[in-house]
Amino acid sequence: MQDDTVQRAFATISGADELAPGLEDEAQQAEARNGLRHIVSLSMTKVADGLIDPKLVLAWLLSALGAPAVFAGALVPVREAGSLLPQIALAGMVQRMARRKWAWVWGSVGQGVAAALIALAALSLEGAAAGYAVIAALAVLAVCRAACSVSFKEILGKTVGKTRRGSVTGLAGSASSVGVVIFAGLLMSGVFQSRGVVIAAIALAAGLWIAAALLFSTIEESPSETENSKGVDFALLKGNRDLWLFILVRGLLVSTALAPPYLVVLAGSSESGQLGQLGALVLASALASLVSSYVWGRLSDMSSRRVLMLTGVVGTLAMVLAVALWFMGLAEAVWAMPGVLFILMIAYHGVRQGRSTYLVDMAPKDNRAAYAAVSNTVIGLLLLLAGVLGGGAALIGPQATLMLFAVMAAAAAVTAHWLPEVEHLGDG
Repeated sequence: MQDDTVQRAFATISGADELAPGLEDEAQQAEARNGLRHIVSLSMTKVADGLIDPKLVLAWLLSALGAPAVFAGALVPVREAGSLLPQIALAGMVQRMARRKWAWVWGSVGQGVAAALIALAALSLEGAAAGYAVIAALAVLAVCRAACSVSFKEILGKTVGKTRRGSVTGLAGSASSVGVVIFAGLLMSGVFQSRGVVIAAIALAAGLWIAAALLFSTIEESPSETENSKGVDFALLKGNRDLWLFILVRGLLVSTALAPPYLVVLAGSSESGQLGQLGALVLASALASLVSSYVWGRLSDMSSRRVLMLTGVVGTLAMVLAVALWFMGLAEAVWAMPGVLFILMIAYHGVRQGRSTYLVDMAPKDNRAAYAAVSNTVIGLLLLLAGVLGGGAALIGPQATLMLFAVMAAAAAVTAHWLPEVEHLGDG
């Protein structure tokens, strides 16, 4: 692809036809090429994420392999905590690297290898042995994912300018959703009742992570200063009002991620069974991402603060609507919870786009990994706490839990009002 074609394509995607302010000269010249590489690499990894979704694919696989239920219950906590908690340690390592893209590359390779090990375990093991092997491989995958997460914001900030970054990540989210929609449709149709097809999907995910790593290795990244890099700790939070406020908003918006299983509970049992219900959840999430991620990305480039406010409002409305439908006796209607899930997932994907863009644009250009690591670690601790307390939610019921989450989302919308605008201030 010729450079002028690349420039036109990137300008169409990002809406920016001028050189990005705040980037070094070499980065400005390579921005369009790097932007397209980001989009394709992220699209592949996001499809891989959908194919190996712990809430659906791995849980079903462990059940099919005869593993005790305790292993399926450990999947999501291992994945989420493992992806967030190590970042405080990994950030220091990333800061000592001249070219941070290699942290992402090796993290993606590691996820591919871990996915391949899961597929191998599914082919060769049964029962508790399969459970232990899958959980161990998932833990490795989660730590590698943490390396990708903590390094990505640094790389994106160095290679793509402000007012473009949300478009890059948003388009990747929407493009990858096509593959996940197809996957969810096959799952709901019953095609994925075959263990072999599920294993093949996991193997495909492994290949996508490896391919993404190869492409990402071609990112044109200028070397960073490394001699003053230090380990990251929570001292970064001292006196940092904006970071504290951002973490508070993000923590309250965790409610949009925790709510979907309770919507499935409200929907009750159906003829399609649990697998069909979970397939509907994946389909709703994928469709919501398809229609909203790019839009959220473009809006984040204008004002990620306003995106965080809006997603809090949308999430609140979705959860209140779910409880209202239950009170009216409509929760088990075939259209009810899938529709609410779709709205909630639109809010969730907006949260992902808004928080990522805001953090990259807010953080000093030489300290993005540290900001990402500290905020992600705090959120990881909150999610771990939520997992520990999750059993208590059964005591108050899904309706009360959803109303609590709605209050959290509403509080996030109000709190985000006090965040400063960062898209058009200073050097990013």
